[in-house]
Amino acid sequence: MERQTGARNVIVGVSGSIAAYKAPSVIRLLRREGHEVRTVATEAALRFIGAPALAAVTGRPVSTGVFDDPAAVEHVEMGEWAELVVVAPASADLLARLAAGRADDLLTATILMTTAPVVLAPAMHTRMWTSPATEENVATLRRRGVSVIPPDAGPLTGGDSGAGRLPEPGRIVSAALAILGAAGDAVPIADAAGSAAGSRPPQDLAGRALVVSAGGTREPLDPVRFLGNRSSGRQGCAIAAEAARRGARTVVVAANVDAHVLAGLEPEGVRVIPVGTALELGETVRGEAAQADAVIMTAAVADYRPATVSASKIKKRGMSRSPDCGATPARRVIELVENPDVLTGLVADPPRRGLLVVGFAAETGDAAGDVLAHGAAKARRKGADLLAVNAVGARTGFGDVPNSVVVLDSDGREVVRAAGSKAEVARTLVDLVARVLDARVQDS
Repeated sequence: MERQTGARNVIVGVSGSIAAYKAPSVIRLLRREGHEVRTVATEAALRFIGAPALAAVTGRPVSTGVFDDPAAVEHVEMGEWAELVVVAPASADLLARLAAGRADDLLTATILMTTAPVVLAPAMHTRMWTSPATEENVATLRRRGVSVIPPDAGPLTGGDSGAGRLPEPGRIVSAALAILGAAGDAVPIADAAGSAAGSRPPQDLAGRALVVSAGGTREPLDPVRFLGNRSSGRQGCAIAAEAARRGARTVVVAANVDAHVLAGLEPEGVRVIPVGTALELGETVRGEAAQADAVIMTAAVADYRPATVSASKIKKRGMSRSPDCGATPARRVIELVENPDVLTGLVADPPRRGLLVVGFAAETGDAAGDVLAHGAAKARRKGADLLAVNAVGARTGFGDVPNSVVVLDSDGREVVRAAGSKAEVARTLVDLVARVLDARVQDS
């Protein structure tokens, strides 16, 4: 983070989550940038972290209850003093109380009082984060102009793994300062405007040609059935639209992307080439990449395809049955053969010298490692210039849901993070691609 000019008044709220132990790191980063920080903790937060620890990093007493000093009317004074409010962590309970407009402690009363930007960094179990109640509360808060940073995915308290981890303090601070307008190059997040509505985006890709793959391949079993995946193509189309707005000649190789998703590309003048299978996608991408400066592989490409495709619909009759007269379900074995790895092929044998290759890796955590560990191993194995690793689940990643990615280099080292809507993630990724392409020109 670059040092900021001009101190701002920042309130850091801490609510009841085990991730409260990270709040001092958020405070330290804000103070290191020269900002004045005051801390407001809920009673539940103080069960996870002591008030002396928070006071030590702020250099100020920690405020908690509206009745600690009634004569001071602290929620009014603090609400007027604040130029930014950051709550890290924000518990499920706090989100619910804020969405309901409650003001039953000093933190909620201060947030209700202030006109400053409010940024919430939730932390909770995955099931709490993806519950309908929490989703409605987050949607309500965003409609009111509150910014909510989607949580990271990874190991959780109790041995589970999934979305719900508090984002790293550096990301929280960068995102919050971006909203405030004090950060020079922070990562956009959900509800961060990025640029003024209606303003012309930078034309930093003028004269460039980009190929973007999107959607998910389908490998036919017969005329009716196929092996497929859940990718909708929204993220790839968002990247293509952003690149086109910034002057790039853009081609989307669309694997089974619905028409209503592709419809958003028409005003941007993006050329769309529909494909079905992994083999079709690989051949088309390679052909288009021969005239491109960069390829961004967001499509979910099948690793395997059926060894044989039936010319007619496969019937149940004729399938072998168990000797127990059908008590055990019949089984059919489908032989699969491996598809060529499109991303690895582009790296090993690029169709054009100097082609920038960007891959995507949809990952889930498991007993062998978290999302980022699997992503780093894949980055080193694939060798792409950049690999965007995103956690996928019922409420994040695939489909019309927010996305969160960590971009790694070919050595598995983190380059940048982006989170929020598909459009906001696209802006960050296209920013990065534009910078890398410019740097290559300067170095040549």
